[in-house]
Amino acid sequence: MRAISGLWRWRRNPLRRGTDLAEAWVGLAALLLILVVGPVVGAVIGGVAQDALQRSVQEQRESRQLVTATVIRKLDRSPLDADPETSTGRELRSRVLADWTAPDGTTHEGKVMAELQTPHRGDHFSLWTDLHGRIVARPLDSATATTHAVLAGIGAALLTTGLIEGGRRLAVWRMVRHRYARWDQAWERAGPDWGRTGTGS
Repeated sequence: MRAISGLWRWRRNPLRRGTDLAEAWVGLAALLLILVVGPVVGAVIGGVAQDALQRSVQEQRESRQLVTATVIRKLDRSPLDADPETSTGRELRSRVLADWTAPDGTTHEGKVMAELQTPHRGDHFSLWTDLHGRIVARPLDSATATTHAVLAGIGAALLTTGLIEGGRRLAVWRMVRHRYARWDQAWERAGPDWGRTGTGS
């Protein structure tokens, strides 16, 4: 922002160097790119992510079914499970041996996590499976997909902003190095007699 304000300050200043004006123009160009390109990239990436995620939501809804499983017996708690003394009230899950019928009509049996605090033989609980009865995760819902798409758009916009700002800083760094190199050359031309009375006469 200081470089952009320099556009006005250096407009007709006799102390203005060419690099001062160039630095201000680079800053203004970077600001305009951030304000225009950043949101556009974010919107495009967010839209693409939204389309892909909503297709995934639809595919998962078609390929995953909620089936009813029946408890055969409760299993011992896995050593990796949370300590029951420190578990919250929401963690009402138990390891059980259960059987269920898949959407294709086949029967299955296996060890699963049931949303039952104290499971007993014959208790029923819901389980997500694919069409062949294999246990799968809950399908993605539309609201979560939209949230992920929005986050992807925001991330893309921020990344674009970072790249533009990085390019601006690199350009200014190169200008400053060039400026210092020119100063060094000017000092060399002045020679070791700089400042002595009668030098150059």
